[in-house]
Amino acid sequence: MTSPIRYELTERIVTVTFDAPDAQVNTMTAAWQKAFAETVNRLVEERATYDGVILASAKKTFFAGAELKDMLKLTKADGPRLLHEIEAVKHDMRRLERLGRPVVALLAGSALGGGWEIALSAHCRICLDDARIQLGLPEVTLGLLPGAGGVTKMVRLLGLQVAFPYLVEGRLLRPAEAAKLGLIQGLAVDAEALLPMAREWIRANPAPVQPWDAKDYRMPGGSPNSLHIQQMLAVAPAMLVEKTRGLYPAPEAIMAAMAEGALVDFDTALRIESRYLAKLAVGQVAKNMITAFFFNLNAIKSGASRPKDFPRWKPGKVGILGAGMMGSGIAWANASRGIACVLKDVGEDKAAAGKAHSEKLLARRVKDGRTSEREAQETLALIRPTARADDLAGCDLIIEAVFEKRELKAEVTREAEPRLAPGGVFASNTSTLPITGLAQASAHPERFVGLHFFSPVDKMRLVEIIKGAKTAPETVARAYDYVLAIGKTPIVVNDSRGFFTSRTFSTFVMEGCAMLEEGIPPAVVESAGRLAGMPVGPLAVVDETSLSLSLHVMQQTRADLEAEGKRWTPAPGQDVIVRMVKEFKRPGRAGGAGFYEYPKDGRKFLWPGLKQQFGKLGVAYDFEELKERLLYRQALEAARCLEERVLEAVHDANIGSIFGIGFPAWAGGALQYVNHVGPAKFVARAERLAQKYGERFAPPRIVREKAAQGELFV
Repeated sequence: MTSPIRYELTERIVTVTFDAPDAQVNTMTAAWQKAFAETVNRLVEERATYDGVILASAKKTFFAGAELKDMLKLTKADGPRLLHEIEAVKHDMRRLERLGRPVVALLAGSALGGGWEIALSAHCRICLDDARIQLGLPEVTLGLLPGAGGVTKMVRLLGLQVAFPYLVEGRLLRPAEAAKLGLIQGLAVDAEALLPMAREWIRANPAPVQPWDAKDYRMPGGSPNSLHIQQMLAVAPAMLVEKTRGLYPAPEAIMAAMAEGALVDFDTALRIESRYLAKLAVGQVAKNMITAFFFNLNAIKSGASRPKDFPRWKPGKVGILGAGMMGSGIAWANASRGIACVLKDVGEDKAAAGKAHSEKLLARRVKDGRTSEREAQETLALIRPTARADDLAGCDLIIEAVFEKRELKAEVTREAEPRLAPGGVFASNTSTLPITGLAQASAHPERFVGLHFFSPVDKMRLVEIIKGAKTAPETVARAYDYVLAIGKTPIVVNDSRGFFTSRTFSTFVMEGCAMLEEGIPPAVVESAGRLAGMPVGPLAVVDETSLSLSLHVMQQTRADLEAEGKRWTPAPGQDVIVRMVKEFKRPGRAGGAGFYEYPKDGRKFLWPGLKQQFGKLGVAYDFEELKERLLYRQALEAARCLEERVLEAVHDANIGSIFGIGFPAWAGGALQYVNHVGPAKFVARAERLAQKYGERFAPPRIVREKAAQGELFV
């Protein structure tokens, strides 16, 4: 078997090259751990034959970190074994640090997680000066802790206060920023300069010592006994819990390892972080987050849901119909990624106002140093506001983003579609209206697709691609490529009323309204949503999306069903929306009043009239059950979407629910939440909720089958 590490001695310098066979990246597999231990043993034994060591990679990146597939298999019983393995790797890293010979890490590509921790074991880090390179410790985003020395070393290099965002928040660094912080000792202008710089550093530093091993070491910024650090540590835990709501064990464990480790000697601190990592790694939250943010997300990025056998595609020019909040956001998404676009509205002034949205975003970026004035002007020049349909001529893609009204969408489709370049794609940005019906206005329904963006577009990463009955696979492939090209995350769904995200989102909102209808105090409803892990409560979020829009969708749904000869039955909670808009004239935040009051000066607050209109005396409730109801409704709807083939892949359900509607990241997405509970337990609990609250909680066949067969959603 080919070793994942090569050992080469040339001119009294050993080059240790990480090169995992048959893999795109280097990871800490069992084979790597064994090879690393053997390599360090050899370095110790042959110390007299060389003057220095260079750590390098044969891959595009330096090192990717732990082998996450193995972590998904861990159980609580594996904790002691995992702790031993972590300590063994760190023991070898520690021996590398104490070789008595200079060790230099050459970073020609990104070094994240365990890769950055390996680099920190070197006495010197020389990195290619390329802004595309990422460095740092993002473990917290996967529910883990940088347990191969990352916490202990970053704290001792930067101090508790400065290290905080790079550990607790997982903030990444670019080479220039890392150099300013002293984490990088040299920046190379090109890859050819790396090796000479490393050799020069070795010659100039024949016997380096790690900062934490120096006799005169003092922690930067002060020790935990310093008054200002004590003050920070006194308030930091409360601030963290306010942010995480106690649902994410990793940030709390990292903060504890930082503070506890800073009070003891270096090697004891290493053991402290090892114990915290072992506990996190065998926990379910880490499995959920690894599943979603590594495996599910990478499946999407690699094109798992993209139709195969079609060449990659990127439009040269995009047309956008409607310069409102959504259209102006889509224009920004294009221009910020270097794609020219035409922003059309009924008047030049409205189109110009849409372009001004990008101007404001760019002004902020210039102010905080993320872009230059020249780059901002170049980006802004890519947006052409207009009121003339002829200016759309030659667009490879046209996206309509007008109001959710069939007749209006049909009108703008017929006007703009003939201006497409030959073979161009037409897309509708709709959140609820079936694409197959909208495509009836198109002369080429095979080149008509849904592109559901989320508001605000500059912040929301998800785009839902909807296949109509006649949408060609090549059109879906092009839509997929386009979404990736503008830096967004695509999921692919089949046509259906509400598609996946809007349909699942509505269950969260309506369950909150149903609770209000039952007489549950509105503040309790909102707290249940937030403490379950949703970004905001169900009443607040429907205020933002508009109560009047929800009412319009309900009315359109009823009209469509009745036109098809089907019966429409209002769901629990829908009457609350009707009354809020029609009886109380409270259409949502945009209309100045909804479930909340929006004073001009001051923070919003729940409308006092809710208690009078919907409150009931003596209503008993179980707060934990309220949280469950909000999560179960979304998970059940996601499962129904998979069963009905609205969804074709579990990864689209999980990522779509997290990025699109804010389903709790700690749960790993709507279907991973079923795995989190356990399918059998989930079914049993859903059946009890159905007996108590109605058929909306009845588990669909696909969940029952998973429970019966002892399978997970994968």
